[in-house]
Amino acid sequence: MARNNLITLSGNERFADAALLLLRLVTGGFLIYQSHDNVFSAERMGEFAKFLTQFNFVAPELMAPLSVYAQFAAGIAFVLGLLTRWFGLITAFNFAVAVWMVHWNDPVPGIWPAAILVFLGLYFGTRGAGRYALDNLLK
Repeated sequence: MARNNLITLSGNERFADAALLLLRLVTGGFLIYQSHDNVFSAERMGEFAKFLTQFNFVAPELMAPLSVYAQFAAGIAFVLGLLTRWFGLITAFNFAVAVWMVHWNDPVPGIWPAAILVFLGLYFGTRGAGRYALDNLLK
């Protein structure tokens, strides 16, 4: 019976969960890569807080670690497929703030990474992790 279901699915549908896994792995890996230096270095976190000060963020000493740890945790969550919907929404919010507060006047190449992460976060927030995820063990 399961084989018949696979046969009736189009080629795109058959690989949708594998593609979603790949998208989660790449996005999660990127978030981990771009935030790990701030997580593991107080000096780098201080530099990020100073960066936020330039853009008139309220309480940059609080907002810097909040943003960085949210990115780092979301990266791990996406890789594992754990609490994917929640971390998708957190990612969308975090990068919507970045677009609005930091990148709004940037040319398209400057705004692109943060804007794409808004939409990836919304996608994961609405779609979930797919078949290959720890989220499925929590159901």
